[in-house]
Amino acid sequence: MRLEELANDPVFVAHEGGKVAMVATKALHTREDLALLYTPGVARVSAAIATDPDLADRYTARRNTVAVISDGTAVLGLGDIGPLAAMPVMEGKAVLFKHFAGIDAVALCIETGSVDEIVETIARLAPSFGGINLEDISAPRCFEIEERLVRRLPIPVFHDDQHGTAIVVLAGLLNAARVLHKDLTHMRIVVSGAGAAGVAVTKLLLDVGVKDLVVLDSRGILGPGRPDLSGQKKMLAARTNPRHVAGGVTEALRGAEVFVGVSGGTLSEEALAGMTPNGVIFALANPTPEVDPALAQQYAAIVATGRSDFPNQINNVLAFPGIFRGALDAGARVITREMKIAAAHAIADLVVKPTAAEIVPSVFDDRVAPAVAAAVRSALPGAARVG
Repeated sequence: MRLEELANDPVFVAHEGGKVAMVATKALHTREDLALLYTPGVARVSAAIATDPDLADRYTARRNTVAVISDGTAVLGLGDIGPLAAMPVMEGKAVLFKHFAGIDAVALCIETGSVDEIVETIARLAPSFGGINLEDISAPRCFEIEERLVRRLPIPVFHDDQHGTAIVVLAGLLNAARVLHKDLTHMRIVVSGAGAAGVAVTKLLLDVGVKDLVVLDSRGILGPGRPDLSGQKKMLAARTNPRHVAGGVTEALRGAEVFVGVSGGTLSEEALAGMTPNGVIFALANPTPEVDPALAQQYAAIVATGRSDFPNQINNVLAFPGIFRGALDAGARVITREMKIAAAHAIADLVVKPTAAEIVPSVFDDRVAPAVAAAVRSALPGAARVG
């Protein structure tokens, strides 16, 4: 598009000048203010923190500040577009943190490199932040990057593409099972996609006791018969597919009650027809779901997408603001499996009487972030709490 066309496009107008700014929390009007906020007063605070580093949580903005970090290699549905083009997305994430949880977030888009380089870069930046939100980093590198940072840093590290998606999917499925009067742990579930979101969704479903899970990647069903698997996919192959189903999505969906799509592509009507009647379809690829919602409704009782213009939007914003709010307030050093499961239940429980058209609360429901934060704090072991 030409510059004059961009200038009249409401989307570009909304982004002009960026979406975030730094705001001072203390007034600076007089010499006395200057002496308190900067030299000489600031030296006393710095000296105290040097003696007792825990004081930084009280006397700096660190405890309420999260870094939103991406290398631009897996941005939304755009793919590897680089760190500069990722900035609008990371700034948008910062807006969501502030609006929904009162958290100051700093968008940091870094040049991509080896896993070692990315881990080292983030680790060196970490002292300035109370938490790290990893975003839009390509799989499978994202798994190792997060795992190594979790082990290395004394602050919460959370890859939202993995865990935020998984938490909200679990919340939606908990209520879908309630609507259908079924036990989620006994339902046959197919997860299409073995990238960041697919791996995390599958792990969380296994963690809550789901027994019959079948996972697919672009080459077909994961299972012990696949010699081309390694890393996370090899792990999933060992823990899923108890009936030893082989083939592709059509075979996987035969008799399935739930389809969770986090991979893109198009699901054929033939494959849909193999599902159990009155099932559940979560077609979460954005902007184009794996199944058109109108078609999905012909084969499923409950349909969800990742889009805001259809009912049942499975949106990460239901999870990550409250997750970080709770973790920061509790001084958590890590975000645990128990905290994620508690967050999912908190989201689901806000829909008191779920229906086929409402299995998750609205992203604008003011109760969500506080409820998730409270659940996260409650799930944190007492020994790990601050104070």
